[in-house]
Parts: sequence; C-alpha cells; structure tokens
Amino acid sequence: MATIVVEIHVPFHPAPAVPEGEYPYPWIDVIEDFLCRLEDEGEVEVFDDGEEFGDVYVFFLTGAKEEALLATASRTATLDGVPPGVFAMVTDDEAEEFGFGRRVDLPLT
Repeated sequence: MATIVVEIHVPFHPAPAVPEGEYPYPWIDVIEDFLCRLEDEGEVEVFDDGEEFGDVYVFFLTGAKEEALLATASRTATLDGVPPGVFAMVTDDEAEEFGFGRRVDLPLT
C-alpha cells in the first residue's frame, strides 16, 4: 500500500539583501531546521533530503494524514525569508518521480 507524500515546492530564488559572498539561499536552512524540529517532535517525517528540481527546491514530508502534512507545508510557506509562490504536490512513495500529483497552493487560507 502506498504511503502519502507531500512535496513542498519552493521557488529557487536567492534571498533579497544577502551580502555578496554569503550563501544566497538561507531559507533552505530555515526550512530544514523547521522540518527537522517537527520530525523530532513526532508531527511529521522528512521523507527524503530536499533537492533542487528545475526552478524550485523540493522538500518531502510523510508520516501523517494528508491534512496534517498540508498544514505543515502551509506553515513552511510562511516562514521568514521563504520566497513567495510556494506550492505542494500531494503524491505517494510509489511515484516514479516527483512533481506529479495534486497541486495545492500555499499557504492555505
């Protein structure tokens, strides 16, 4: 039986006002820290390491019901420094590649 996975797709844009020579994507660390904290608390599981995929950076969640995973994805979209335009894809662990599934615009209203 397939396990639900929610992919969080974040536009792969450098953060504004990052000094030259600094890492231009500090929001990746912010999101990873946030998701790791939630995983440690048992709310969700980080399914796989995040990775760049075309013009987005994708994070993967599982380990909870769809509603809880989408709520976490929505909270992720509103973290400080995260670029606008975040969306989720609802899929499962049997998908041959990511980026396919049902799209959900974030944050949820």
